[in-house]
Amino acid sequence: MIRELKESDLSVLLDLYRHLHPSDDPLPNQDIVDRLWATILQNPNLRYIGAFVDDTLVSSCTLSVTPNLTRGCRPYGVIENVVTHPRFRRQELGKAVLQQALADARFMGCYKVMLLTGRKDEETYKFYESAGFNRDSKQAFLANPLGTLT
Repeated sequence: MIRELKESDLSVLLDLYRHLHPSDDPLPNQDIVDRLWATILQNPNLRYIGAFVDDTLVSSCTLSVTPNLTRGCRPYGVIENVVTHPRFRRQELGKAVLQQALADARFMGCYKVMLLTGRKDEETYKFYESAGFNRDSKQAFLANPLGTLT
């Protein structure tokens, strides 16, 4: 089942994120995390999409839709934090959450959706292409304002 995440999904999402960045920065105290999650869920321009197998969250991505004053005032989307639990990879679940995010972006009128990956392997590139992304259409540049990105 593919659906938007809800308030009660926070702990399982955070568990899944351990497979995204195993050495990620530690989270602040739970009250801060809970308040941030509530803020995220109240924002109509943020969508956290998940794939569930037997009521277990096994894949997820985030769609952020940004209002825009160009392109006829159509917004654009950014997809981040694409992750699938290792036991459930190569089962089309990651592709399914990406396709749901693209469908949501289309429904919200986005003229484009961008996705970046830090992975450098051909298999990852082919995965994103199979989900509808074109690796040759734009060039990405990243700044590192906090000096923490790799």
